[in-house]
Amino acid sequence: MRMFHGDVSLGEAEVFPIKPGPDAALPFPSNEIRVSHLSPASERCPPLAILQTIAPFSVRCKLQAKTVPLNPSIHRLYLTCFNEYKSAVVVVGDEELHLVAMPSKAVNVPCFWCCAVRAGLYASSVGMLNLRCLAIVFDLDETLIVANTVASFERRIGDLSHKMEAVDDPGRVAAMSAEIKRYIEDRALLKEFIDKDTVTDNGRILVAQKEEVQPIGAQDRLLRPVIRLPERNAILTRINPEIRDTSVFVKLRPAWEDLRSYLTAKGRKRFEVYVCTMAERDYALEIWRLLDPEANLISLNNISERVVCVKPDSSKSLQHVFKNGGCHPKMAMVIDDRLKVWDEKDQPRVHVVPAYAPYYAPQAETANAVPVLCVARNVACNIRGGFFREFDENLLKKVFELLYENELLDLPYAPDVGDYLVCEDTSFVPTNKDPAPIPEGMSGAEVEKRLNGRVDQKQISSSTPIPEGMSGAEGEKRLNGRAHQVDQKQISSSTRLSDDVRVAPRGNLAGSNVESNGGSLPITPLLFVSVLQEIGRLCNSKVEFRSTVSSTGKSTQFSVEVLFSNEKVGSGTGKTREEAQVQAAEKALQNLQSNYLSFVAPMAGVLNKDTSKSPGGGNGFLEDDIDADGDTSMKELSGSTPIVDRLSSVISLLRELCVEDQHVVFRDEVQNPGSAINEEYHFQVELAGQILGIGIGANRDFAKLQAAEEALRFLETTTDPQIKKHLRPIRCS
Repeated sequence: MRMFHGDVSLGEAEVFPIKPGPDAALPFPSNEIRVSHLSPASERCPPLAILQTIAPFSVRCKLQAKTVPLNPSIHRLYLTCFNEYKSAVVVVGDEELHLVAMPSKAVNVPCFWCCAVRAGLYASSVGMLNLRCLAIVFDLDETLIVANTVASFERRIGDLSHKMEAVDDPGRVAAMSAEIKRYIEDRALLKEFIDKDTVTDNGRILVAQKEEVQPIGAQDRLLRPVIRLPERNAILTRINPEIRDTSVFVKLRPAWEDLRSYLTAKGRKRFEVYVCTMAERDYALEIWRLLDPEANLISLNNISERVVCVKPDSSKSLQHVFKNGGCHPKMAMVIDDRLKVWDEKDQPRVHVVPAYAPYYAPQAETANAVPVLCVARNVACNIRGGFFREFDENLLKKVFELLYENELLDLPYAPDVGDYLVCEDTSFVPTNKDPAPIPEGMSGAEVEKRLNGRVDQKQISSSTPIPEGMSGAEGEKRLNGRAHQVDQKQISSSTRLSDDVRVAPRGNLAGSNVESNGGSLPITPLLFVSVLQEIGRLCNSKVEFRSTVSSTGKSTQFSVEVLFSNEKVGSGTGKTREEAQVQAAEKALQNLQSNYLSFVAPMAGVLNKDTSKSPGGGNGFLEDDIDADGDTSMKELSGSTPIVDRLSSVISLLRELCVEDQHVVFRDEVQNPGSAINEEYHFQVELAGQILGIGIGANRDFAKLQAAEEALRFLETTTDPQIKKHLRPIRCS
C-alpha cells in the first residue's frame, strides 16, 4: 500500500490486519495511507502509552515499510516519531489513525502499529498526561451552592409551617421554627436587594457593586449588581440585570475556597475543571462566575464548552461533557450530590457528597472533623495519586518493553479513575431533629421561568419542587426524609460499565469485615488511611499507597504496598483494589506497632505538641504525593545517632538529585530468618522501578544507609539515559 505525508510520497508499506482472515478490513480509504500531520510531541509518555490509556486495545493493524526500494523519507518519519514521542496521524472521518513507531527484534526497516482514536482526543490527552492532570466535573445546586429566589423562600416557609401544624414533639417544633427563621432572615435580605440594591446586615448598609461579566460568544457585555457577604458565606446577584425578580440569594458551601486552591496549587493545574448541571444556562454561568471569579479553574476562552447544561429529564453523561474531545471519561471524576442522575457506566467515577442543606442543618458542615468538600479534595488527591502511580509503574514500564512483534493481548492494563474511587464517610450530623429537609435549591424549570420574566407567583408558591434531575419517586423519597444521606451500599455495589462494554461489578467494600481482637469490625480504607496518615504526621514521615494490577488469563489481581518514609511496611493482594488496600493497611499497622515503637519512643517531646492538626496543614487534607515537595527527610530527634544523622543527609541528597514527581523508594526486602542474635536487614533503593543500591546490616538504619549511599554513588556517576531523565540537570556550584 502506498504511503504519503501530505503530498510527499513515502514509498510503499505492507499492512497486516490484527484480525486475520477474509473478513479483516483495513482502516485506510482509497487503498492508500496518507499522513496529514504529526501528533504533538510528548515529554515523558510514549504515544502507545497515551493511546492505551484513552483507547485501550485499539490497534487496527501493523505496518512495515517495504525494503526494496526503501524510501529514505519513511525512515526519517520513523526516526522523528520514535525519538520525539510523536505519532503520524491519518484522519479518517471523525477518527484519527495514529501510526506509532515501534522497535523490532526481527526486522531492520521502519515498522508501526496503527491505533484508532476519536478525533482531537489524543491532542488534549497528551498534555494532561504529561502534566499529571486529570479532569473533574462539578454539579452546582446542592453540591457546591444553594440558591433561592423570593418565591422559593416563601414556598419553603409555607411548606414548613404547614408541616409544623401536625407535629407534637416540642423539640421538632423548635428545630422547624429555627429553620423557618433562617429562611425569613435571608428572604428579607433578598427583598431589600431587589427593592433598593442594598442589604442591611448587622446594622451595616452594603450597596451593590456593579460587576462586569465578560461576554461569551455573541453575548452582550453585562453589568450585574452583586453584594458579597463573606461572614454569611453568601452572595446576592441578579441573573438578568434588567429583571429584578431574577435576583437570587446564593449560599456557598464551606471549604470551597480550600478545594479550589488545591486544584490549581503551585501555579499548575492538577485537574481540568468542567461543570455539568441541570440548571438553566445563564444561571449556571453566573453561579460558576461567583465560584471562580478570577477564571483560574476555567478560562473565559473555554467557559462556553466547559459548562454543560442538560435537560432535567435527561441523564448526565461524561461522553456528553467531553463531546468535543477534551478528555476521556476514564480520566475524569465527578463530584455530585446525586448518583442516579448519571449514566450507569459513569457512576463508578462519581464521588457522591451529602446534599448541601444550610437552612435545615446549618452546623452540619462543621460538625465533622473534615468538611464535606475537604473530603472531596482528599478523594481527588488519592485518585490522582493512584492513577498516575499505576500509569508510571505499570503501564509505562510495560509499554517500554513492547516490540513490533508483540500481540494485542500483550498490552498492559490501563488505569481508570473509577478504580481508585473509594467510598468515604461523608455523612454529617444534623442538629435538626426533623426528618430530612425539603430540597433547598431552585428547580431548573423555576429558574428558566424567572429568567424569562414570565413566572406565575401563585403557581410557584403553591408547588413543592423536586430538585432538577430527580425522578418523581426519588424526589418523593427525599421529601419524605428517606434520601437525604448518601446510600453508600448503593454506590459501592454499582456495576461498572466500560465506555465500550460491560465488565464485572466493583466490590462492595462497605460491607467487608476484618477480624480484630476477636470481634467483627467494619473496616473501610478511609479508616486505615486516616490512622496511617496520623502516625506518619506524628513521626514526621510520609505515608504512601502504591498499587499495581496484573492479569492472568481471565482473572485480575490487584496488589497494594504501603510505604512509610519510603520504606515498605505492608502489602496486600486481592481481587479488587479496595480489598488489597485494606489488607495492606492492616499489615502496615501491625508492622508499625511491632517495629516502630523504638522509633516513636524518642519522640515523646514531639508527641506532646499540638496534635489537633490534620495531615496536610490542619484542614483535614491529605498530602498529594504526585507533586508534593516530598519532604521525607528524618527530623533530628533527641537521642539520634551518627547513622541516623548520616542517613538523613543522604536521603536529602537523593531527593535533591531527582526531578519533581520522582522519588527514590526504599524497600525492606527479605529478612534473614535466622536467630535474633544474627538477624539481618535487607534494603534496596529503587527509582522508576530500577534498583540503584542494596544494603545489608544487623540493624534497620545501617542497612538502609548502606543502600542509600550505594544509590547516591550510582546516581552521581550514571550515564544511563533511562535513569538520567528522572534526575535534575547538574548545576555548577
